[in-house]
Amino acid sequence: WLAEFKRDAIADGISPALVEKAFTDVAPVPRIVERDRNQAEFVLTFDTYLSRVVTPTNVAVGRKKMAEHRELLRAVGEKYGVQPRFIVAIWGIETRYGAVKPTMPVIPALATLAWDRRRSKFFRNELLQALHMLDKGYADLDKLNGSWAGAMGQPQFIPSSYMNFAQDWDGDGKRDIWDNPGDVFASIANYLARHGWSDDQTWGREVKVPEDFSSRLALMRRTKKSGCRAIDGMSMSRGLNEWQSMGVRRADGRDLPTRNLPGSLVQADGETGPVFMVYKNYHAILRYNCAHFYGLTVGTLSDRLR
Repeated sequence: WLAEFKRDAIADGISPALVEKAFTDVAPVPRIVERDRNQAEFVLTFDTYLSRVVTPTNVAVGRKKMAEHRELLRAVGEKYGVQPRFIVAIWGIETRYGAVKPTMPVIPALATLAWDRRRSKFFRNELLQALHMLDKGYADLDKLNGSWAGAMGQPQFIPSSYMNFAQDWDGDGKRDIWDNPGDVFASIANYLARHGWSDDQTWGREVKVPEDFSSRLALMRRTKKSGCRAIDGMSMSRGLNEWQSMGVRRADGRDLPTRNLPGSLVQADGETGPVFMVYKNYHAILRYNCAHFYGLTVGTLSDRLR
């Protein structure tokens, strides 16, 4: 398998010397295959999940980091059109503001998953993109560490996301999402901006709905598929004035904002859990990680960081 992949990588333009160097002593890592095939499914309510992530400590550290990097975040936010609190919220959730540093070498991890048959096509492409990163000089092989699934650096980009969205903020020729705060912040901001972010909007808010609303909401599901299951599970988009006329209110009972933005409803735990009105920017967050618990937690943490 590896000999065939090496030939394909060279045919794709990767230098033969790099290919040989990158795969020196590389062999399948059994614990990665085991991890991929036995990912635990934890049944948590949204409130429980939220309380584990948006802790007083995480909020306090996030505010401290925002103050520490205020000028850098302001400059990045202005360039990419993304409010700094959202950049910091994603940073905080992905790697605890850079404190968590995954140490798995990415090439062996991706090679193992590409060799294994379960998701071979996906990880084969990610492995190829990782080699392109190295070949273009964007990153160094000895620093190319990440999670067991190949998510890298402080923003936890997989190689294809790195190639498409990582940024060299300070112009040093590297897109250093491991150790360079400017590159980290710019890369997160660029990812959101390229997925339709608007800095004149927020992400959404918790709302109250009439008691009989769940059955009505089931009839408002989207029919056009987006490629993200979480987006497909939201209601169709309607103007806030229309939701207001249906009895939807802010969580404290006040009227919805008068600005007539299009919004969709999300039920975090199905019919029994909290309901959120989400706007266009929420879709961009879901493109970062297609899960409502993730998206709603990013939004909630961003609000606490104000």
